[in-house]
Amino acid sequence: MELKDKRILIIGMALSGIAAAKVLYRHGAHIILNDIKEQCELGDALNQLEGIKAEYAFGAEPDELLERCDMAIVSPGVPFDKPFVKKARSLGIELIGEVELAYRLSNVPIAAITGTNGKTTTTALTGHIFKLAGVNTFVCGNIGMPMISAIEQYGPGDVVVAEISSFQLESIRYFKPHVSAILNITEDHLNRHGTFDNYIAIKSRIFMNQGPDDYVVLNMDNEPCRQLIELPNAHVLPFSRKQELDEGAMVKDNYIICRLNSREDKICRVNDIKIPGKHNLENALASAAIAYAMGIGPDVIAQGLRTFEGVEHRIEFVDEIDGVRFINDSKGTNPDAAVKAIEAVDGPIILIAGGMDKHADFTGFIEAFDSKVKALVLLGETADQIASAARRMGFDNIYKVHSLQEAVEQAWHLSSAGDCILLSPACASWDMFDNFEQRGMVFKEAVRKLRR
Repeated sequence: MELKDKRILIIGMALSGIAAAKVLYRHGAHIILNDIKEQCELGDALNQLEGIKAEYAFGAEPDELLERCDMAIVSPGVPFDKPFVKKARSLGIELIGEVELAYRLSNVPIAAITGTNGKTTTTALTGHIFKLAGVNTFVCGNIGMPMISAIEQYGPGDVVVAEISSFQLESIRYFKPHVSAILNITEDHLNRHGTFDNYIAIKSRIFMNQGPDDYVVLNMDNEPCRQLIELPNAHVLPFSRKQELDEGAMVKDNYIICRLNSREDKICRVNDIKIPGKHNLENALASAAIAYAMGIGPDVIAQGLRTFEGVEHRIEFVDEIDGVRFINDSKGTNPDAAVKAIEAVDGPIILIAGGMDKHADFTGFIEAFDSKVKALVLLGETADQIASAARRMGFDNIYKVHSLQEAVEQAWHLSSAGDCILLSPACASWDMFDNFEQRGMVFKEAVRKLRR
């Protein structure tokens, strides 16, 4: 991909935009940086670009800048229904994301993982397995480090394991992983994608460029995934914790089994998996299928499943104080993720929830309480919405607070020995925090203060 002397507009100064700017500058491109925020609102982000020559255009949409550009790189946080997107297309200007740019600049097999829930855990677990196999592995994407950051340092003998969000899939064009995986699809991000059908279609873009020599890993226990099985041009490798399959990863006689091309291997016992919950069994099956398709041996896969301890902010044990356990599930940013946390944690539970409204339906979330949740502490812009849904369904032990610190203090006041205080918001964090990581850190600090 020739970038020298190209005029490239970068829209959005988040992590991916900063990373893309560094790479484009190294390739000799002329860079124009744009963000709807004013420069003073961008904090320390621009300090990372010290020494890089670029034009700056902050505090406005990029419409007028498009006419001076050869290409635009769009941050995942920028919706594709913006008027400037239509204008760019009318001008014949290519709009891609950082993931697409990274793919074009790389020469490395990619395992790309998407889904509504479980992406971060499965990506980290898959990367853990490859590293145990002695493979030089770059774990990146929506999990934290942008794919563009180091992908040029990796080659054919290495592997990239990338978490890919629906926002990132909107802006791909030629992106073609060797193995793609869709873990599950449930309602999420409808405030951006509009309809559930549209959300499914965007998720399925992950396999749109794959061919017969590639693999697609799909969850046969999830109806929207199951409906996609006839669409890929690649070899479909399904997984299921509920049924035996001709090929793929499955549970049989309490063992994880992998089958591919007339080969079958017993991996390990289900009870050997270190991370708890049925949803994590599904994540483990997906990781096993990905690794198996890419030639990792069963013993190494088993070692990975036995030793992986999970990821921060996802059903993360924080502390136990006077017999009360504190669990941080700030990564539970939609109702289905929070349901999985409730199912995985031993009760009685005092649940802290609420956050930014993504137009979600909280009915299934409340149904999951099932006498296991004894109190609900709510905060954020969805507090009233969740409270109303809970009361309609007969749950009345509800407390509303104004901060996460206050939520932890209220939950502690309500608790007794044997209880679990669980932060699993069922909502995004952006109404009160920069991201779910910050929310989780605030929760953990509030728990630490209880010991002081």
